[in-house]
Amino acid sequence: MIRVALVDDHSLFRRGMKLLLSSHPDIEVVVEVASGEEFLDVVGHTSPDVVFMDYSMPGMNGAEATERALTMLPSLKVIALSMYGEHAYYTRMMECGAKGFLLKDSEFDEVVEAVKSVNEGGTYFSASLLESLSHSIKRTYKSQLGVAEEDRLSEREIEILVAICRGLSTQEIADELYISKRTVDKHRANILDKSGCKNTASLVVYAIKHGLVEL
Repeated sequence: MIRVALVDDHSLFRRGMKLLLSSHPDIEVVVEVASGEEFLDVVGHTSPDVVFMDYSMPGMNGAEATERALTMLPSLKVIALSMYGEHAYYTRMMECGAKGFLLKDSEFDEVVEAVKSVNEGGTYFSASLLESLSHSIKRTYKSQLGVAEEDRLSEREIEILVAICRGLSTQEIADELYISKRTVDKHRANILDKSGCKNTASLVVYAIKHGLVEL
């Protein structure tokens, strides 16, 4: 069973999510609270695997709650929730360690997919969120022209970044490009260094911002 926590100040939404998630045979809702402060009070002794974290809440926002919760329970996987398509919220949540990103109007099947993906160590972006990010950002970012020369990605690094965004594993990327896993890992390290990203989720946003992937 995947142990799930819900942190959202809207009780109707929270209870609806609990009812839906509890109907899934592999998911158990173990925490349901209305604020980041409440979540921090219980996260230590409830030990959820995955938490749905609303960004906009009275008092402590979702980013701060995420950051503090992860210091208490580093294994926790955070899925950011928002009514908004504004990328600034998600950039902040990524910086704090969120692994998944969903808009509140996502379909239930997508919610379950997000839970399973982040629980297994992956990341997840809502399709509608990616579309929203793409439309809002591509008006200003078209290429690497605004990137300092020393931070520009090589053609091979762009190929690997796009493959990462497609969700391919290191082995799958190596097989597709006919290179070794070690070479993929080396390029990935270079990409992270040049982009200033810390994880796969932030690499996706970087790629979208710079027009390196088509959504």
